[in-house]
Amino acid sequence: MDLDWIGKGEYGNYRSPLSTRYASKEMQYNFSDMKKFSTWRQLWLFLAQGEKKLGIDITDEQLEEMSNHLHDIDFKGAAEEEKKTRHDVMAHVHVFAAMCPKAAPIIHLGATSCYVGDNTDLIIIRDGLDILMPKLASSIQRLTNFAEQYKSLPTLGFTHLQPAQFTTVGKRACLWIQDLLMDERAMRRVKGDLRFRGVKGTTGTQASFLQLFNGDSAKVKKLDEYVTKAAKFESGFIISGQTYTRKVDVEVVSCLSSLGASVHKICSDIRLLANMKELEEPFETTQIGSSAMPYKRNPMRSERCCAIARHLITLSSNAYNTAATQWMERTLDDSANRRITLAEAFLSADCILVTLQNIFDGLIVYPKVIERHINQELPFMSTENIIMAMVKAGEDRQKCHEQIRVLSHQAGAAVKQRGLDNDLIERIRKTPYFAPIHPILDSLLDPSTFIGRAPDQVTEFLKEEVDPVLSKYKGKLQNKAVLLEI
Repeated sequence: MDLDWIGKGEYGNYRSPLSTRYASKEMQYNFSDMKKFSTWRQLWLFLAQGEKKLGIDITDEQLEEMSNHLHDIDFKGAAEEEKKTRHDVMAHVHVFAAMCPKAAPIIHLGATSCYVGDNTDLIIIRDGLDILMPKLASSIQRLTNFAEQYKSLPTLGFTHLQPAQFTTVGKRACLWIQDLLMDERAMRRVKGDLRFRGVKGTTGTQASFLQLFNGDSAKVKKLDEYVTKAAKFESGFIISGQTYTRKVDVEVVSCLSSLGASVHKICSDIRLLANMKELEEPFETTQIGSSAMPYKRNPMRSERCCAIARHLITLSSNAYNTAATQWMERTLDDSANRRITLAEAFLSADCILVTLQNIFDGLIVYPKVIERHINQELPFMSTENIIMAMVKAGEDRQKCHEQIRVLSHQAGAAVKQRGLDNDLIERIRKTPYFAPIHPILDSLLDPSTFIGRAPDQVTEFLKEEVDPVLSKYKGKLQNKAVLLEI
């Protein structure tokens, strides 16, 4: 094996496809080293500001020095320090202190590593949800327009993937929207429930801070509240161990995994409909569907969503297992797992939402293909209407049912055994028994009479359930989504 490329430039090391191909720049930054470690420094500044405010001997000059070096991070120096100390937080304390010699004595004063680690994770989670939620709303908004446009277009419904009663293209889209609305509600709830860890000390007792303030419990509480508000959280945990409870991660990742399940279902439906040529996702004029078959128009966007969604769904088990195996006030076997799980959950969710919006921006419907499929099944679907019409004309229902049963089986055999078109209606036209309804037979076969209240249901659903949610995102809906990679 040629190892000469290792460590030489970006192509000599492994790079996650989530960063190089799929996730947006804003989500990549949210989980970047720059965001993480500059937030650590911001939290150290908040801590020092709060401690000064409550009487600790900290000067404005020290605070200004810290403030001036929030983003000029010596990553190389920190990596070298970590090699020596085997401790990422202390490594960054050292390089920050080297840049801020006047502030060095008061950086990280009274805090434990989880002060910066856990609080930063909570900030990143909150900011990640703020990135995802407008993208989810944008996908819902695009699909809402689609549902409104096609709310009255009849199409075959399917149960067990077998033709069933008719629905409409717009009504089916509302089934997708309904799942996405549940995901939006879950994200909003999870974000609303987020609380800050704050300043809690080594095992969550705030003992170090109580000592710092000479036993003044009120000042410790005020410091906790100050840092929480500075970080723009409404509230913090009253109780914690060394870490915030990993049940928070369970709720967050489960919410995102649930979104993965919704998107997988939606995109699986699109793939099935594409196979039937009733619906098609956007396809670029220069896009190649297959290297061997030039005619192919593969639903690659939907396939990508399904692929990433499956990965996202599996990540929830990591969060559950990590929460389940935390010992007493904390154990460090959560750290390496969370570094991967949290980032990949958000990056994966970001990828599928960007791709989903791109799909919804350009969904193509083929009404003539849908009509052809309807006509193939319409004779069987119309039997209930025919029976009801015969009963109204004075015929016996059971006798009529038997007549249609016999003719249906004959027509079905012609379709399945001889490959012919469904001729049930022609058989009914030629059967004297059905003479009373021959004049109205065509009207009984109008597909629009088989869709029930579907158009009204779409209108009611969009008005009563979708519009109120979208109104929360006024001015925040995304422009046309462009895929990072095709």
